[in-house]
Amino acid sequence: MSEFLIIGGGVIGLLVARELAAAGAKVTLVEQGRCCRESSWAGGGIVSPLYPWRYSPAVTALASQAQQAYPQLVGQLLDETGIDPEFERTGLLMLDAKDEEEALQWAATNDKALYPVAPSFIYDREAELAPGFGKGLWMPDIANIRNPRLGQALLGSLQRNPHTRIRENTRVLSLHTITSGTSRGRRVSHVEVLCEGVVELLHAEHVIITAGAWSGGLLETLDVSLPVVPVKGQMLLFRPPRRLLETIVLTDGRYLIPRRDNYLLMGSTLEHTAFDKSTTEEALQSLRRSAEALLPALAECRVERQWAGLRPGAPDGVPFIGRVPGIDNLYVNAGQYRNGLVLAPASAQLLVDIVLERRPSVDPSPYDPISRSVTG
Repeated sequence: MSEFLIIGGGVIGLLVARELAAAGAKVTLVEQGRCCRESSWAGGGIVSPLYPWRYSPAVTALASQAQQAYPQLVGQLLDETGIDPEFERTGLLMLDAKDEEEALQWAATNDKALYPVAPSFIYDREAELAPGFGKGLWMPDIANIRNPRLGQALLGSLQRNPHTRIRENTRVLSLHTITSGTSRGRRVSHVEVLCEGVVELLHAEHVIITAGAWSGGLLETLDVSLPVVPVKGQMLLFRPPRRLLETIVLTDGRYLIPRRDNYLLMGSTLEHTAFDKSTTEEALQSLRRSAEALLPALAECRVERQWAGLRPGAPDGVPFIGRVPGIDNLYVNAGQYRNGLVLAPASAQLLVDIVLERRPSVDPSPYDPISRSVTG
């Protein structure tokens, strides 16, 4: 029996497993499909909330810590596995933001590099942009990461670790609690996991749910209500014949992200379609119009690929991180919404600190499922 059983093999689940294994714990991670093939694979990989001043201080706290952690993390993963997650500090250029004063106030309060820029700066930096943008906000420290490669590197790291066991294509059907005495006057409950296929029960001293948009459904089998819902996002991939963009560019909630090999990602839609991940012609045309409105040269490029992923949406975009109410050894880390990759190193570290009863570097109370009235 492992000390920890993690259900969900996205970037956050893999990071939690890595942190626990580094502390000497024995960890089993189960994933219903292949690791990092859901929203961790589908997102753009911008290491910042799109409009960070529009989020609560709880999101800012995790984002700031994660942004500081990423350079060291990707360096370690490259050394361990030879896989480069391609962390690139390209900067983020926001065009015609409507709430510039709020943005500048947020930057001053949080000591962030964010500056208003004129058209001369915009077009000196990105000459291929469509004409007519009158103002911008420039965040020079923002990076992007190639999220599929990050997932590969994390998985490779865990596969090399003797303390971890990875089980892909293992879908969890339900969770069951069993009671085993009392501790300090409280009933102590443990969790058994029923898996698909050959019916088996997986036991662990602690169970951690990191299943993204599927986390709420898993907890429903224990009569626990977690308000995390799937929100579909569709994206496009272009491969121009030459370099068109050096910077992440954002306007009206849509963004273009440059990769090292000249690929460009265009995202993203926001759709409430339950667990439907199908792509649509309507989204393709809408995203293509947005892409061409930013970079007219893309009108000559075909769309290489279109895909969709399911974000785990939680109220106000604040994730649930901590112990599940009523069950002593069950924890959850889910609900990062559009910021799963953005917050991943910090939210994983916070959960591990909670589980191992270490002093966390971020105040855990804004994310606590118990204080946020998750009901069981």
